[in-house]
Amino acid sequence: MPTPISSIRNLGPAMEAAFARVGIHSAEELRDLGCDAAYAALLQSGVRPHFIAYYVLEMGLQGRPWNDCKGEEKRRLRARFDDLKLQHCPKSLPIDAALDALGVIPAPLRQD
Repeated sequence: MPTPISSIRNLGPAMEAAFARVGIHSAEELRDLGCDAAYAALLQSGVRPHFIAYYVLEMGLQGRPWNDCKGEEKRRLRARFDDLKLQHCPKSLPIDAALDALGVIPAPLRQD
């Protein structure tokens, strides 16, 4: 019998529902995919990227409390999260294009 996603430390009903919408229905499936692939599936489905949700997932899959992520580890996770956003988020919204045209969006964040 599959184990509910909400049985993973830090993950509750909202994350369980989000993963169910992208076809991930058990803690076993989530662990097999790993943090990056599972979070990429959420991003591709249109879920807005949120760094805290990403590192909460990573900490949960490691069996650690969400607030255990600090310092250099958190900086490395932020770099992974930013890469996932660039690779898997839908291309820019009209407001992003307008801000980019005005030179407001820094070049590393643009999704050309």
